[in-house]
Amino acid sequence: MTNPTRVASLAELENIFQQELPTDRWAAAETAFALAVRSRDTGDWEKSREWVAQCLQLLEGFPDETEEHVATKRVSVGGVPLPNYLHEGVVRDRFGELA
Repeated sequence: MTNPTRVASLAELENIFQQELPTDRWAAAETAFALAVRSRDTGDWEKSREWVAQCLQLLEGFPDETEEHVATKRVSVGGVPLPNYLHEGVVRDRFGELA
């Protein structure tokens, strides 16, 4: 019998984000995306909007001309699935009015 993947709490994800931010901005952007998803899923629209903005701000510093540039490095963060590619268009598409 397999154990379903436990989804990290918002506090756990925020801790991961704080650890990544100073050393790996791409990982921090991926974690910000996961935090936006988790916040939205728990109904905290305002917090989700804040994490979407944080994710978009972090992504601004990265090239996005090729698929290789925008390919996510991880499949999930804290049990939250990531898209195959992470760039402004994907974030705006996934979060609509929150972006």
